[in-house]
Amino acid sequence: MDEIRKKITIVVPCYNEEENAVPLYDAVSEQFAEKEILQKYDWEILYIDNDSKDDTRTVIRGLCSSHKDHVKAIFNAKNFGQFNSPYYAMLQAQGDIVMLMACDFQDPPELIEKFVKGYEEGFKIVIGVKEHSTDAKLLFAFKRLYYRMIKKYSDVEQIEHFTGFGLYDKKFIDVLRDLDDPTPFLRGLVAELGFKHKEIPYGQPKRRAGKTSNNFYSLYDAAMLGFTSYTKIGLRIATFFGGTCAGLSLIVAFIYLIMKLIWWDRFPAGTAPILIGMLFLGSLQIFFIGLLGEYILSINQRVMKRPLVVEEERINFPEEEKDD
Repeated sequence: MDEIRKKITIVVPCYNEEENAVPLYDAVSEQFAEKEILQKYDWEILYIDNDSKDDTRTVIRGLCSSHKDHVKAIFNAKNFGQFNSPYYAMLQAQGDIVMLMACDFQDPPELIEKFVKGYEEGFKIVIGVKEHSTDAKLLFAFKRLYYRMIKKYSDVEQIEHFTGFGLYDKKFIDVLRDLDDPTPFLRGLVAELGFKHKEIPYGQPKRRAGKTSNNFYSLYDAAMLGFTSYTKIGLRIATFFGGTCAGLSLIVAFIYLIMKLIWWDRFPAGTAPILIGMLFLGSLQIFFIGLLGEYILSINQRVMKRPLVVEEERINFPEEEKDD
């Protein structure tokens, strides 16, 4: 009796990746054809398109038609963001092992072999951690600072320079399904849920083709999701700093009152100190109200319980295969 082969499902999120979708399939299929350790596994690629504006869907349809045994696709009804779409596809994956990989080749397909070796060593999660990147040095330095801050102030031991690229055992995927989280932050969940994991260092190359969809807003959104989900430091700073300023203001006000009573005619109160104090405290209030709003927004999204993704179409899935 032949041994049952495990299947690896490689989830590939896409947004305007018409130039990369086919080359990525070719690179992945080459890895499974050439690497001895990978030949023991069945495999498939699950593309999830986040409402691309170019011909990405046409390209993916062609792959699904010509490689029905190895390619599946989910087309979203609209763009549901850089976190919801890949996370949702991971929940739809039916393989014994799930990998998450970017379509632009910044997650090197050559690491598939190392991930599987780590899996066969007994690790339920094997992840890629960037040692260096082709990002601008200043941007990479800011990211490093951000990761260190989150790591220092979070109750959960966070993983630096981890984007989600990696291998996940089906047991971990089942845990994610049970979470029913409407605002998932995979990078934090991997660190939080306690599965033993292995880190594989790699250098992140440039995009193979096309332009990145990341911009200041998307990077800010990612940073604030991690910040509000896994730290309390913002609220604590607001509380402590607000209390300290209030105490100092009372002391200064009391000193002014005493000095005015003692030197009534010779001590002008003046408007400059009042204006400076009002502007300073007003700016602090606006800043911390905005920070508090970020936490409230995170809570609001979780309470509303909207679906992660609304599908427009799925290709090469059996009819019964759909996990919400």
